[in-house]
Amino acid sequence: MTRGAFGWVAIARLGLVQACLGAVVVMTTSTLNRVMVVELALPALLPGFLVAMHYLVQVARPRMGYGSDIGRRRTPWIVGGMAVLAFGGALAAVAIAWMGSERSAGIALAIVAFLLIGLGVSACGTSLLVLLAKRVEAPRRAAAATTVWLMMIVGFAVTAGVAGRLLDPYSPARLIAVTAGVSVLAVLLTLVATWRLEGAAAPDVEPAEATERGAPKPAFREALAQVWAEPVARHFTLFVFISMLAYSAQDLILEPFAGSVFGFTPGQSTGLSGVQHAGVLVGMLAAAFAGRGTRFGSLRTWQIGGCLVSALMLLGLVAAGVVGPAWPFRANVFALGVANGAFSIAAIASMMRLAGEGRHAREGTRMGLWGAAQAVAFGLGGLVGTAASDLARWLIGTPAHAYAAVFAFEALLFVAAAALAAQLGRSVAVASSAPRRPEGQPALQAR
Repeated sequence: MTRGAFGWVAIARLGLVQACLGAVVVMTTSTLNRVMVVELALPALLPGFLVAMHYLVQVARPRMGYGSDIGRRRTPWIVGGMAVLAFGGALAAVAIAWMGSERSAGIALAIVAFLLIGLGVSACGTSLLVLLAKRVEAPRRAAAATTVWLMMIVGFAVTAGVAGRLLDPYSPARLIAVTAGVSVLAVLLTLVATWRLEGAAAPDVEPAEATERGAPKPAFREALAQVWAEPVARHFTLFVFISMLAYSAQDLILEPFAGSVFGFTPGQSTGLSGVQHAGVLVGMLAAAFAGRGTRFGSLRTWQIGGCLVSALMLLGLVAAGVVGPAWPFRANVFALGVANGAFSIAAIASMMRLAGEGRHAREGTRMGLWGAAQAVAFGLGGLVGTAASDLARWLIGTPAHAYAAVFAFEALLFVAAAALAAQLGRSVAVASSAPRRPEGQPALQAR
């Protein structure tokens, strides 16, 4: 193992942080939203707006990554981001409880709370990925990404189950107490998980970077422009945005499609979501296993292949809308989940590898740029998917054909993402053949 590289214990510690992040987020984007719609009888547009705001504010991720680049340490940003996230989560519970008596004031406070949630996720999540990227050796990156993401899913599941039981019978005071408890526990576990994590290994500075410490630090805008000027970083940003837009656009229309075309009950459509997520888990594990070597294909192959198979499975859903109940619908949805899981883990592992490509000391800025692209895509995905399905139903009239048209559009997005991933491979090859330019060294001017 390379000196300073993280072993599985350190990876698991960062996975615990990701689980804590997931625990707070699931309380704010799921439980609190349900309280607003059901217990307070507020329009569903309100929680949708608040969740969209929490995604929108994550355009600050490049600035957060830049800050960790300047400081050269990631754990203060991880802990600080978790503290902001936890405070925002607890404040959101207070705001929702306040809505019961003072609706306008509660909504105003909720806006502030969800902005803090987005900022906390940005600071914590970006720096966590950068730390993984810099300290995990290449053969372990896919498996490390899978471990961290699975622990986040565990955080979702455990928190949803335990908090759900503690919230019954519901009362505003109980909501505040449970949410605050989850938030405090998340901060404490993060402090334990990150204690001396960076100090336990070599400093977060490579020998080649040590000579750059005395160089003047560029302003954020200059650093961001430098990263965007790198073909690899720019192409990968576009890949992340398009692939995640296609990935998230299907979430809010798959269950309505099952109900409208196949007559699924609410319980059956919820079970269908479980089938899809089981497929995602299988795909993640397969990509993680394959990422340990080249025998089963490179990460780039899984990235491109996952996008193309996702497109193929979406075309299968188009066929399902035409054929009807005779189509093997559940198998199609499971295979779509497998393809989604495979490409997403391969993309995350590639993200960890590419964060160090290009100019030195820009890993956080690059990771922040890609995280912002993902957040904006997720924020737009639900809106694009539902708006496109409504428009298609208005133009076409038949629900099955309308949903089929939207799935066909998403398939095209995945094909475009696969083309970008292939182009990215060529850009990486060109960039790898060129020497890396240290901080502060000017580029040669064209004659």
